Amino acid sequence: MAKERRQNGRTAEDAQLDDTNLQLLAELQADARLSLAELGRRVGLSSPAVAERLGRLERDGVILGYHARLDPRALGLALSAVIRVRPAPLQLEQVGTVARESAEVVECRRITDEDCYVMLVHVRSVEHLEELIDRFAAHGQTTTSIVQSAPVPPRGIDVG
Repeated sequence: MAKERRQNGRTAEDAQLDDTNLQLLAELQADARLSLAELGRRVGLSSPAVAERLGRLERDGVILGYHARLDPRALGLALSAVIRVRPAPLQLEQVGTVARESAEVVECRRITDEDCYVMLVHVRSVEHLEELIDRFAAHGQTTTSIVQSAPVPPRGIDVG
């Protein structure tokens, strides 16, 4: 697998992941709103030392961002679905472009299979879902599944 080079020429694999960095990552995955002072207390470092380590982990591409998890239903997006797309000939890149341009798509993966893309989407209604599917159907065959529940909600990576 090719390594993705960051702007500084380094890869995430180059990062120094000692026990303290792993503990910082675990704490941030559990609660990204922790202050530098609280993170420092939990891992035994000063706030400036925590800031320096986090800055290095960000530059090295280990930490990709800090996010709030939102309930789509609270925002009027009552229906979640998984859409798989088998692109028509010469439409592979176009499917990715449509996914990037569609705000309803919250996750898109290019996979190995006859269906080259799998996406998680949040929509207001079945009619809204149909409109979204139609955007992709112009570029290939779609298969859609409605999400009933999420027995494993989004979670952090086990850092150890």
